[in-house]
Amino acid sequence: MSMLVSTASDALSPLSVTLRTLDTRQGLADPLLIVDRDGWIPATDLVDGTRLSDFFDAARERWNAQPHAAATLAWKAYTYWLVMPATLSWATARRVPFLEPENVLVHFGTHSPLMQIGLSRVRMAVLPDDPLAHSGQRGIMVVSDEELLLKTLRVSLIDRHLDPLAERIHASVKVGRHNLRGSVASGIAHGILRASKGLPGSPAESINTLLSALDLEGLIELVPGADGKPTVQRKTCCLAFTLPEPKICSGCCLRKP
Repeated sequence: MSMLVSTASDALSPLSVTLRTLDTRQGLADPLLIVDRDGWIPATDLVDGTRLSDFFDAARERWNAQPHAAATLAWKAYTYWLVMPATLSWATARRVPFLEPENVLVHFGTHSPLMQIGLSRVRMAVLPDDPLAHSGQRGIMVVSDEELLLKTLRVSLIDRHLDPLAERIHASVKVGRHNLRGSVASGIAHGILRASKGLPGSPAESINTLLSALDLEGLIELVPGADGKPTVQRKTCCLAFTLPEPKICSGCCLRKP
């Protein structure tokens, strides 16, 4: 087990350094690789519907929300923290952890934070010039170029995880797919901007590259904030305004520019 943890630590090291620059990472396990799985469920239990109603119930109790709002807010929290390890690892070191449901563990309850995300194992795609490409470590897949690396991210995160989960949610509570996709785009942009001090290059370029690769373009805009730095303007709503204590999020489409 110590060898497994050491190997995972090496693979996740650049991401871990970036995560430490954040003011909070309460929705992510620390460390990301879960060794003691007591209290954690596989993300497959959400995607196949086994524990999805329990997750929605936790959100409903947490925010005293109506069913459709609870589902939308649970999705917003889940996708924000789920996409962060993959997108920040890509932005930091061009390493893409595979986030298929079978590689992800979830812990949730009615308290704050609503849930946490962890990894059940570390599988990762890297470029040929990455030291991991020649390390002989298990779970490392070498892809030939940047385009294929981003395609790998799309297949792992969107095609095999978030799209099936979104379809399950849509069938369960009839929340619009467009709204759900908007929360994913917003989560990616907010995560990159929050970590921008620890990332190379332009955060706006990273955000635009990711949204294009994941087919999430047109769902948010980056607009100048009061300090001149980019902020996220959503074009869809997470329904937080329907809570008993209504909330209009920063960058909400209901807020006047």
